[in-house]
Amino acid sequence: MQSASVQGRSELSSGAMTRPRRRGVGHLLPSVIVAALLVGALTLDMAVNPAHVCAADESQTRGADSEAELPSAPVVIDGSVLFRVRGTSVFPADKRAAGIASRIKALAADRTVSADAVRAVEVETGSAIVADGHRVMVVLDADARYESVRPKVFTEAVVHAIRAAVTDYRQARSREASIRTAVRSGIATVVLAALVALVIWLSRRAQTALEATYRQRVQSVGIKSFQIVRAEQIWVALRGVLLGARTIVILGLAFVYLQYVLGLLPWTRGTANRLLQYVLDPLATMGWGIVNAIPDLLFLVILFFVTRYALKVIHMFFAAVGRGEVALSGFERDWADPTYKLLRVAIVALALVVAYPYIPGSGSDAFKGISILLGIVFSLGSSSTIANVIAGYTMTYRRAFRIGDRVKIGDTVGDVTEMRLQVTHLRTIKNEEVIIPNSSILSNEVVNYSSLGHRHGLILHTTVGIGYETPWRQVEAMLLIAAERTPGIMSDPKPFVRQLALGDFAITYEINVYCGNPHAMAQIYTALHRNILDVFNEHGIQIMTPAYEGDPEVPKVVPKERWFDAPAKPVAEPETGKP
Repeated sequence: MQSASVQGRSELSSGAMTRPRRRGVGHLLPSVIVAALLVGALTLDMAVNPAHVCAADESQTRGADSEAELPSAPVVIDGSVLFRVRGTSVFPADKRAAGIASRIKALAADRTVSADAVRAVEVETGSAIVADGHRVMVVLDADARYESVRPKVFTEAVVHAIRAAVTDYRQARSREASIRTAVRSGIATVVLAALVALVIWLSRRAQTALEATYRQRVQSVGIKSFQIVRAEQIWVALRGVLLGARTIVILGLAFVYLQYVLGLLPWTRGTANRLLQYVLDPLATMGWGIVNAIPDLLFLVILFFVTRYALKVIHMFFAAVGRGEVALSGFERDWADPTYKLLRVAIVALALVVAYPYIPGSGSDAFKGISILLGIVFSLGSSSTIANVIAGYTMTYRRAFRIGDRVKIGDTVGDVTEMRLQVTHLRTIKNEEVIIPNSSILSNEVVNYSSLGHRHGLILHTTVGIGYETPWRQVEAMLLIAAERTPGIMSDPKPFVRQLALGDFAITYEINVYCGNPHAMAQIYTALHRNILDVFNEHGIQIMTPAYEGDPEVPKVVPKERWFDAPAKPVAEPETGKP
């Protein structure tokens, strides 16, 4: 720590240097006697206590190791490394090297100082490199030990390197050097343009030759009449290969040109020397990253196959449940597919949790930030989607309806053709497909005509209003006759009639019939209405539901001889009591 502070004071201060004082021989004699006595005492101690010697050797070894661990940095001028210097925690090597480089550039910029004026001067902490008032650096013993040479030899090498650097720095920025650089750069540009034009011309000639020679020979790849790869796709791939090769050659020429031109300029010479490194370092980093991630990648691959196999086994099990091959108590067959999908999501989520620490880069802040961003975007943009999915599973396990059922959702009546996680598809009686979000289904009432209709029969009903002058027994009998004539109506349970209301001008009758096929509701209603009209006309009873002020002069009935007035056509009448 003390040497570091001394080093910092020696290189950063601009005061006068301390010169060593000369002493006479007489002053050295007492020091020699004391040194001889100390050497004798140490020799006797090592002979008596060899353990101390081992401890001293270990101490020296540790000192050498600790010194070898000290960082170093290069002193670079115009892209060329002159030498390396050491640093400490107080005065890092890179800062020391940058300061030395800046002082060498300042010395080179001062053309009043000759390069031969650079010399070494002995100071208290080592050897100082100076030149006519310019303090460049102080060479420490640690710098020489890093190069495994004596300090004096290393100092002389540093002096020669600085002299050469100053000379090269001034020559590279002279007028003659600038003219030579401009001329060479122009010649290089012309050569690059000519080579690029030649490469493009050769690639076009090669493409033309290939088309003339092999275009007709390229055939489609297929199995019998099924084409796997068409001939045109093969030819496009070949042209892509030619274009890729041409692009690589042009990029290579541009790289060589850029490296050469940048190397001509002293300001960019360092960039030119590191240009290839700029390209290879990312590739090397990615390559070593892949190599280092191989164990984690192997774990991920194994985890992938284990998860995939587990999903296959679970899918086979629930497929068997759905087909009825495996029976589970209290578990509906229709639940097999949605239950498998739920388990699949849970297993995949668990696999992702296990795999997350082994994903390359998962511990970086960038990866975490992107994960949080994607989570926020997903949560904000998929709220309705998640609501529909939850509603879809809820409807499945509630067994509100099944595929093929005739249902009414809101104002829409139709047959369920498809049930998905987010939406349900209905086909109306007019052959229209209506897609309803599951969340809206969950929030509305659902009328299922098929759930009980196949087992107990669906009750279809219609109403008529008949005046008080007609006996109600006659009306009910006519309605039952009309029901018996209607095909598709169940005979057991039998149809029945209800009187819904005693209105101001008419009695409201309701005929109720049982239907075993909910999908034929529209046809049965139509046939029932036709039969009601026929029966009432047969018995001369008029159906008059709107209010009126007086009886008409002629009853509003249709005589039998007018039942089939044009354009109606006579049809065979069904036998009474048979559908």
